[in-house]
Amino acid sequence: MTSFAIGALGATAAIAAIAGLPVASALASDAAEQEPELEEVVVRADASVAASQDAVGSFSVVDGERIELTRANHPHELLVRVPGVWISRGSGHEHLTAIRSGVLTGAGACGEFLLLENGVPIRPAGFCNVNNLFEMNTEQAASIEVVRGPASALFGGNALHGVINVVSATTAEGWRASLEAGPYEYIQTRLAGGGAAWRLEASSTSSAGYRDETGYGQHKITASESGTVGDWHVVTTATATLLNQETGGFVRGYKAYDSAARRSNPNPEAYRDAWAGRVSTVLRRDLSERYTLTATPYLRRSSMTFLQHWLPGQPLEHNAQTSGGVMLRLGFEGDWRWTTGAVVETFRARLLEQQDAPTRGSAFLVATRPAGTHYDYRVNGVTLAAFHDLRVALNPALALVASGRIEHNAYDYDNQHLNGNTRDDGSPCGFGGCLYTRPADREDDYVNFAGRLGLNWSLRESMELFIVAGQGFRPPQTTELYRLQRGQAVADLDSETVRSFEAGWRGAAGALSYDVALYADATENLIFRDANGFNVSDGRTESTGVEADVGWSVDGHAFRLAVSNARHRYAFSRAASRGERIVDGNAVDTAPRWLGSAHWRWGSGGLVSELEVVHLGEHFIDAANSARYDGHTLVHWRGSWQAAPRVKVFARLVNLFDAAYADRADFAFGSYRYFPAMTRQAYVGIEGKLAE
Repeated sequence: MTSFAIGALGATAAIAAIAGLPVASALASDAAEQEPELEEVVVRADASVAASQDAVGSFSVVDGERIELTRANHPHELLVRVPGVWISRGSGHEHLTAIRSGVLTGAGACGEFLLLENGVPIRPAGFCNVNNLFEMNTEQAASIEVVRGPASALFGGNALHGVINVVSATTAEGWRASLEAGPYEYIQTRLAGGGAAWRLEASSTSSAGYRDETGYGQHKITASESGTVGDWHVVTTATATLLNQETGGFVRGYKAYDSAARRSNPNPEAYRDAWAGRVSTVLRRDLSERYTLTATPYLRRSSMTFLQHWLPGQPLEHNAQTSGGVMLRLGFEGDWRWTTGAVVETFRARLLEQQDAPTRGSAFLVATRPAGTHYDYRVNGVTLAAFHDLRVALNPALALVASGRIEHNAYDYDNQHLNGNTRDDGSPCGFGGCLYTRPADREDDYVNFAGRLGLNWSLRESMELFIVAGQGFRPPQTTELYRLQRGQAVADLDSETVRSFEAGWRGAAGALSYDVALYADATENLIFRDANGFNVSDGRTESTGVEADVGWSVDGHAFRLAVSNARHRYAFSRAASRGERIVDGNAVDTAPRWLGSAHWRWGSGGLVSELEVVHLGEHFIDAANSARYDGHTLVHWRGSWQAAPRVKVFARLVNLFDAAYADRADFAFGSYRYFPAMTRQAYVGIEGKLAE
């Protein structure tokens, strides 16, 4: 018997004993006679962004029941259930995101998508990070909501291609604890519970890692409390996360993910340490029968240190931000619905990049990447925004939606080191200069507008059509403006924008439910790095696609298909970094035509089983369209059994047929490179209800 199975059986005995039930009795219970006991969880309406959509546009929800059954090791496993979304898994808990786009990389890639926690952005608009999903407690969320398509009119900057909102629960009766074990010394413990007005959720996960020197420890806690203060209804939520990770680098060579190299780690020295904390309070009161005022103050802090193992010389980066603000919202509800509001936010951030040892490699790299401090700067930022959202019933079956937002983002950059393109001591680098430049102190500001105009037709009680046109934006990120390379003294960047048109059809007919959308997007001022290493913003892309989310339930069986077919194209020609040339009409790299997942779920008594098929289509992995990844199709199984009223056993088989595939494929510097995915994995665990 494997060590993880032994550990799981021991956990079964421990939790069953805590629950006050003999192990033999719990395991001998007739599952067919046991009804699954669902925890009563109350989800905050003010934390959801569903109402703001007004049934216009594409919106998906991964509910708490599916989150619990999936018990994801990584957010990728949850969000494959949403059409048009791909969270590309990196090493450990790292990731890159795609929502109606290619999988985006680079300093500003994270700015294309807005991440919310209970409707509040988890980072300032100009200081995102591509791995931000690990800063949220997705494992114990009440639900995860995804807005597909530009949503800046409703949510502001960075909602360029979509929004992911993690919703926390606020109340629950009783306490539950679980223990799960899996391969490579994987252990996860969870605790959740509370009372009529509060809830606490905590998890701790550790693993030795599938690849050499890729172990990690991750810990998360979320606490919520609700109540009243005078005429105000008050809900406060606090979240804290901690990640300590040994990071694996790319393995190189054509299809190296299907070779002995898949378990190797060319960068055993790499690591990432990060923590984040956030607290927000929603204060809501009714001013009259029709007017409601909501104020949401919030504070945020994050810090991250990691080795940039992919760069010559492997410099160490430390970044941190402290931010806070308040969102104000006044709502009117009557024959028509109207909301207006404002956001005031400020942040202070720092980035420090230092290299301890001389660079190894060619004479050019040794001379242009010297040891010492490369960057040391601080940025103070301010965001001011005003918005409105209007829904008017033109007749009983037809509604008009109109939304608008104006947002001002200002950055005050303060270089803490030497200006220019020099070594740490001020001396020049050889071969024409260092591969980095420190701009002089400066201020930058951006004013952006976004709008949304749509119609919704209710054809009958269970069928509706919508059309919507919208615009999204994102301001340049501070790393795109101030961490420059190859002698670029100033990055004169514009905000990225996207214009979108979408039409959809959703409804239900008996046991069948469906949600189908067609869209066309055009992105302007795409920020990328050109052949000179300069950050520029004169790129364009065009996208068209169709997405479908179809479900069918019959006789205790539920089938669901989430699929998208899209074409993402470059709409400009330019020599880019890494020796690539982008040509007008080329496919955007790492942008599969086909994405999809299918689920077959059934339950009887206390038993629930789900079979999942996930497909990633063939796609180019470089901007020049010279290299491809074949894609992959995977099969997973998950199940749970309510063994006794207070004991539940669960299991997962991931990559059931032991396919060899890559979590991420790339082609750069004349070489194929991959993050190899794990082989077949089995996880087992037990959950006990500790107290009422």
